[in-house]
Amino acid sequence: MSGAGDGGMGKEQGYIPDRVKKAEKRIEVNAFDVDAWSVLIREAQNQNIDKARNTYERLVGQFQTAGRYWKIYIEAEMKARNYERVEKLFQRCLMKVLNIDLWKCYLNYVRETKGSLPSYREKMAQAYDFALDKMGMDIMSYQIWSDYISFLKGVEAVGSYAENQRITAVRRVYQRGCVNPMVNIEQLWREYNQYETGINPIIAKKMIEDRSRDYMNARRVAKEYEAVTRGLNRNMPSIPPTGTPDEVKQVDLWKKYISWEKGNPLRTEDHAVIAKRVIFAYEQCMLCLGHRPDIWYEAAKYLEESSKLLSEKGDLNAGKMFSDEAAAMYERAISTLLKKNMMLYFSYADFEENRMKHQKVHSIYNKLLGMDDIDPTLGYIQYMKFARRAEGIKSARSIFKRAREDDRSKYHVYVSAALMEYFCSKDKNIACKIFELGLKKYSDSADYILQYLDFLSHLNEDNNTRVLFERVLTSGALPVDKQGEIFAKFLEFECSIGDLSSVLKVEKRRRDIFKEEFEDRETCLLVDRYKYLDLFPLSTSELKAVGFKLRPTAGDMVSGSEMPAAALPENDEFKKPEYPKPATDQMLPFKPRALAPPGMHPVPGGVFPMPLPAASLLNLMPPPTCFHGPFVNIDDLVKTFETCALPEDSSQLVDKMCNGEETSNPKLFPIPLNNSDSGKKGQKRPAENEIKEESDDEDNVAPPAHDIYRSRQQKRVR
Repeated sequence: MSGAGDGGMGKEQGYIPDRVKKAEKRIEVNAFDVDAWSVLIREAQNQNIDKARNTYERLVGQFQTAGRYWKIYIEAEMKARNYERVEKLFQRCLMKVLNIDLWKCYLNYVRETKGSLPSYREKMAQAYDFALDKMGMDIMSYQIWSDYISFLKGVEAVGSYAENQRITAVRRVYQRGCVNPMVNIEQLWREYNQYETGINPIIAKKMIEDRSRDYMNARRVAKEYEAVTRGLNRNMPSIPPTGTPDEVKQVDLWKKYISWEKGNPLRTEDHAVIAKRVIFAYEQCMLCLGHRPDIWYEAAKYLEESSKLLSEKGDLNAGKMFSDEAAAMYERAISTLLKKNMMLYFSYADFEENRMKHQKVHSIYNKLLGMDDIDPTLGYIQYMKFARRAEGIKSARSIFKRAREDDRSKYHVYVSAALMEYFCSKDKNIACKIFELGLKKYSDSADYILQYLDFLSHLNEDNNTRVLFERVLTSGALPVDKQGEIFAKFLEFECSIGDLSSVLKVEKRRRDIFKEEFEDRETCLLVDRYKYLDLFPLSTSELKAVGFKLRPTAGDMVSGSEMPAAALPENDEFKKPEYPKPATDQMLPFKPRALAPPGMHPVPGGVFPMPLPAASLLNLMPPPTCFHGPFVNIDDLVKTFETCALPEDSSQLVDKMCNGEETSNPKLFPIPLNNSDSGKKGQKRPAENEIKEESDDEDNVAPPAHDIYRSRQQKRVR
């Protein structure tokens, strides 16, 4: 008792178990470590809610779409009767977390806490309608439908008008539920038949017939629904993609389910119903795969396409509604789990640009570029492109000015702005000025210099290009380890438009700077001079022999640096030897079985088929059923053969057997062979006169009148 009390006091004073400390360290390394969070959850469930609330807040903050974690947090608050906090938690999670267990918890909370209010029936009915509107399409929503019907049946009705109102309300819920695919839809249909029959059997028959076709369709879809969702882990918390086999399997199952919903299994002509079911499938998927941007984009894209389709059909209100829902989908994505995902920002901006909401596009890009811990270069480039499309080149220049002032932006902004001026404004002077401006800032970047050189080469300005080469290589701003790519580009340039003397000068300068790299490998310089694209003056084996190597990284100063490894021509003579691999075509399938049948090779967990040589041998042998008995004593049989006296001339014995004469020879088998005598070891053998008397007695016995066996033997002898 004292030990337990001391432990409780120690926990109140701030004692932290070792498993919790280890879990916290794991979470510091990986904030999405589900196993470590499970340890903290178990610890929090054993604590007072005031002490555990911080853990729960961290939990739902990290896993914002995990309905199971929200439910655990809410149940802990309900247990402490903190109903105000419970309602605030429901407001935070209920609309964005469409988890069936969480919504059932919400209905239980309303039922338990609002029962004493005068307006309880209205509030409860509103809660059920709200739940069915959001979760009625879930395959496991039968319990909500059934509870709602039971609630309506239990409402007191005074007077015929109130009774008719109650019947109408119950019938409406029944009719909605019986055409909604879900598990146990058959039970709901039977209950509806009984309900209608109990009210008016005459009217019930017609109403049931009217609904029977829709019910049969829903029942068919329910079976397909159950099959296509089998294997989905709906309680899996959403974590960033890891590529594990289980995750890949879940992604495939979710996409299969969504594709099935897009195929219109209900065979309805109302596209709004189809879109509603598809978006519900996407919502369910995003609870578990919310960190995958492709799911969010596909959902928003589907809403956008549905909006266009409905607008083309003339339903402008529905089209606008779906368009707004697509915008809300994008907004949710960049506001919750994927705050730093640039692809969704750009897609959202294009969507709003297509709707001619340019001010909204500006706000989207400003929100992205306002983040401190991102690389805004690509954001500025896309922002400039939008400004040029929507507002002209002047607006794009203002964005470029803003990008230049941002210290986080990279040289790509200058390249994009210069090419935009050249291709859109048709002004190469402005483009050259932008490149020159960028060269002052990025004179030590070989990648930027190569972009500038490519631009000048496209302008076909040989002198300016040669001047730029000389400026870059002689300024001293570019480190020596980055000059290899520039020299390779310079050599290619001179080989294309220069004379032989200029080519030799570039080669000499290159060899003087990289003496160590090209020592005893001057042939590599010659290969660089004569190669063109993926064509080489030597074979692959000869290239390897002379030391022509590919550059593994951008900073290595070796010949052929600008070429990818795939550019070398393939040659069977120079293929790398591979490790020995098993012959997969000879592998046999592993088929686990509880009981190993005959002819199989049992191992722990199952059986393997016999190898082919062993199987061929077993086919030549008699089947196992031939060895069930009777069995012969081999030792006695061998002794019998050893002691038997066979006649030297067997022809006489054969003639006697053919003529049906007596062929028994007492000296042939001196040892009796029948089982009864062989089993009587150690007993005295009967005398010869006793044997003779017994045989005489047997001969005197009259045969039966109709002995079929004897008649058949006589026929054979004849």
